[in-house]
Amino acid sequence: MKVTRETVKEWVLVTFATLLIAAGTYFFKFPNHFSPGGVTGLSVILGHYFPQITPGDFVLAINMLLLLVGFAVFGKGFGAKTAYASLVMSGAIWVLERAIPLTAPLTTQPFMELIFAVSLPAVGSAILFNYNASSGGTDVVAMLLKRFTSLNIGNALICTDILIALMACVAFGMEAGLFSVLGLVIKSLLVDMVMENINTHKYFHIITTHPREIEKYITEVLHRGATELNGEGAYTHEGRTVLLTVMNRHQALLLRRYVRQVDPKAFVLIMNTGEIVGKGFRDTL
Repeated sequence: MKVTRETVKEWVLVTFATLLIAAGTYFFKFPNHFSPGGVTGLSVILGHYFPQITPGDFVLAINMLLLLVGFAVFGKGFGAKTAYASLVMSGAIWVLERAIPLTAPLTTQPFMELIFAVSLPAVGSAILFNYNASSGGTDVVAMLLKRFTSLNIGNALICTDILIALMACVAFGMEAGLFSVLGLVIKSLLVDMVMENINTHKYFHIITTHPREIEKYITEVLHRGATELNGEGAYTHEGRTVLLTVMNRHQALLLRRYVRQVDPKAFVLIMNTGEIVGKGFRDTL
């Protein structure tokens, strides 16, 4: 496989996202006994009933088992990024338990710690999902269920996460259990919000009489493509050129300023779009 700058950037971001998940899990989830679903939530509960084994050890063992099952069932079709992220997350938590042992929460504010326990893994998960990866765990279970059953995978995973969160009520008391349920709700909302924000681009309709200058700026300065359409004003019936283009927020700001300089009478429609498939954006549907 050819190594490109984009490939390196992708793997660096996958690593960074995975370490975010590990940090949020170890520093905030484990000490407070938060169990908002997933392998890490289950590991917190198992660590309570089997104190001779740490939650980090359970995360490592469960993820390794699921990875082995994943490779046995799917072979080369099993995601390399998911396997990598699962190994890095499990290993990072295992190292943190031995390098920075915690005997109590970092603060006396459980709600504030819940925010960090949920937001750091949520941001990390959103970045991973954006690169068609995940941290393993229940995502591997979902792949197996999809392969061998006709169950609604989304509903099955939600029910599993809710069950794990409710188990925290039995293991650690009602307060920790309710925090876990609340964390599950916040995480599900936050992952969607972060993913939507990451994928948001600006979609331009530019109706102008100076298309050549604007096209040159788009292609040579912003290094983006554009599509040219011929239009006609409904009132004046004068000919106009309509340019269609998509770019990120920073590029959109530059283009808007340039269009205003070149053609003050241009009519510009700018819309947010979250799903773009094509060269320069997402390669597959």
